[in-house]
Amino acid sequence: MPLIRSGPSFTSAIAIRGYATHPPKGRLDAALSLDHFLLRSRVLSLYRRVIRGTRRIADPATRTETRKFVRAEFERQRRVTDPTHIRYLLSIGKTEWENMERYIDGM
Repeated sequence: MPLIRSGPSFTSAIAIRGYATHPPKGRLDAALSLDHFLLRSRVLSLYRRVIRGTRRIADPATRTETRKFVRAEFERQRRVTDPTHIRYLLSIGKTEWENMERYIDGM
């Protein structure tokens, strides 16, 4: 029995094992810069604050609709990568939420 095979089975065995030479693919294409990392944490913090704040809305239908709207707005801006634009969106989001909180508290 020969130790080295010849023919298509040996070649296909090498081609099949080609997966081991490729680097693993992570969730992120590239590592985040420190600025992006900090902005990301601020965005997540705002999102959590808004979602938690919607608990004070008395009407369940309005609460659900508000949460869906908030989620849709954050998803719509998900692919923004410019730090200046992200800061602008954070500023607008905070301002809008503060106005909404005053309305909710006045109910």
